[in-house]
Formats: sequence, C-alpha cells, structure tokens
Amino acid sequence: MKSNFEIAVFEGDGIGPEITRPTVEILAALAGKSGYRLSFDTVPAGAAHYARTGESLPEASLRTARAADAILLSAMGLPSVRYPDGTEISPQIDLRKELTLFAGVRPVRIFPGQRTPLNLPEGNEVDFVLIRESTEGLFHTQGCGEVSENEARETLLITRDISEKLFRFAFELARERRDAGRGPGRVTCVDKANVFRAFAYFRSLFDAEARKHPDLQADHAYVDATALWFVLKPWDFDVLVTENMFGDILSDLGAGLMGGLGVAPSADIGLNNAVFQPCHGSAPDIAGQGVANPMAMILSASMMLDWLGLRFDAPALRQDGRVLREAVERVISRGQVLTADFGGHATTQEAAAAVAAELGL
Repeated sequence: MKSNFEIAVFEGDGIGPEITRPTVEILAALAGKSGYRLSFDTVPAGAAHYARTGESLPEASLRTARAADAILLSAMGLPSVRYPDGTEISPQIDLRKELTLFAGVRPVRIFPGQRTPLNLPEGNEVDFVLIRESTEGLFHTQGCGEVSENEARETLLITRDISEKLFRFAFELARERRDAGRGPGRVTCVDKANVFRAFAYFRSLFDAEARKHPDLQADHAYVDATALWFVLKPWDFDVLVTENMFGDILSDLGAGLMGGLGVAPSADIGLNNAVFQPCHGSAPDIAGQGVANPMAMILSASMMLDWLGLRFDAPALRQDGRVLREAVERVISRGQVLTADFGGHATTQEAAAAVAAELGL
C-alpha cells in the first residue's frame, strides 16, 4: 500500500503564505501520527511572481504539479497586478485548464454552532455540494475574448466530452454521500435551458447520464431560481452540478450561507490530478498582519486527505480527512478562538493551533 504522498504546494499571494504554513504543519504532524508521509514541494506561481519575473505559472511549477499526487494551492492574485489586457493573474484557472480539472467541488455545510445569516429552522441541516464545471463554459475564451471600440464578445463552450465526465462525477459523488448517510442520493442540474440552446444541450447530456443511475434521483433547476432557493431552503439540496460561471457565482453565495469565505474550502478534480484551495482571495489589505482566517485552507487540506485516501485506497488518509474537518468544526462552534472575520480576536497562528490541539498534535 502506498505510504508516501507527494504534494505540490503553491503558497500564493497576499495572505496565502500565512495560511499555508500552519496548514502544512498540521498535515505533517497528522501524517506522522497516523503512520504515512506527506512530502511537500513548494513551487512558485502567482501575481507577485509575475510582477518579479513576467511569468504567472512557470513551466517547471506546472511539471511539478502534474507529477504530484495532489496539489495544495493557497489564495492567488493581487488586484494591483494584472495582465496587459486588464485581467487579473489567475494561475489557479490555468491549472484547471492545463490539467483538465473539470469538477470544481464546493461543499456547503452549516454545522451546530456555526454562525450563519440564515434563520435556520430547527431540525433542518444544510449539507450539500455544488459541483462547478471548471475548464470551459463562459471561461472558455478567458484572456482571448474579442474586444473592439463598440462591442465585446466572449464565447461559452459546452462539450460532450467534459460534460459527460462532469455528470458521471456528480452521480458518483451523490452515491458516496448517500451511502455515508449524508444525502438522499439526488443530483440537480442547474442551467438556463429555457433560454440558451447550449444549456438545453447541457441538460440533455445530464439526462442521458441520469438514466444510467436508476438508483439515484435526478432533477433540474434554473440558475436564477436556485439562487433564490439557496437562501429560502438550502436544506433541500444534495449535489448540484452546473456550468463554470454559474458555479463561480453560486459558490460564493454558498459561502455566504456558511458565514463567509473564511470557512469555504474547494477542490478542482480531474481524472489524474486535483487541486485543493480556499475559495477566498488573497486579501492584500491584511497581508502580513497575522490575522487571516486559516480555516478554509485547513478544510481544503481535509478534502485533499479524503481524496487521496479514496484515490489510493488509503483508509488512514480518509480517516484523517474526516477528523481534521471535525476538529475545525469544533473550534468554530465553540466560538472561543475565532479570527476577526468571524467576530473574534485570534491570530492566524492561534486559530490553527486550536485546531492542532483538537487533534492532539
């Protein structure tokens, strides 16, 4: 059985290095305690690197990422550093396209004691996963859209190849969640098929995959209605799957339900590679102050352990992924060691240390 796992680490921009360091320390200690090894290889990329060198994602960094067992990526980008066309530096999007990481996994979970803007009725639990296609859709022409004096155009792309992989992933995840007692086994296709032919095509491919899974439920929702239902009845959802831009927007709304981006993890998963990173940005306004919330980064690391354990049939990693997530949830629910974005006064290191203490590290 594999016991040594190579992890490519991108420390990112702004607060990125500050939340990466304690996360890597927790992962290394957890691995040592459980009897496997995580080997971390830190490689450069990002806006600050682009400002220094003119490269946002060096070829050597890409090679390391491609060869790694998993990729841990921190917050990327700086508003003040942009490409000549005015767009921000986004190596995370480049990685998704280069490695064909078609499934953007955005879990939304509100656990007991977690702060939320929702008036959550007693007995209702919010625990769903939004899956965002991450390589095409409206991001297809990123960096090469047509712009003239009087108009601008971007092209939305939906392909059979990527959509079939995406929907297969969504139904498999719904089955895993059902078998683990975390959902009814239902997948909802979120689209705008009543207006756009591309989304009618997207829906038809979804329906074709749904017929292959008669033991699971499948339904549809328009994206505008889904945004409404995220606020009114988010406890009704299990697994949702949608196009790139729709997923980009809805994932931030999902983070809002959890109280903010500071506790919103994510993964971008393909057939051979996967990236794990927090949903939030690099927050340059607080960089260097030691007050950034590390929880989204730590929860992303938890997702990485779970994925590695599943991919390599390593139960110890799946177990550690679960206990790491639960440790973060206990720290947040107690409310005693929280960073400023969650109403507390803890430093980044203090918040991470509280998680480590929960794990007995």
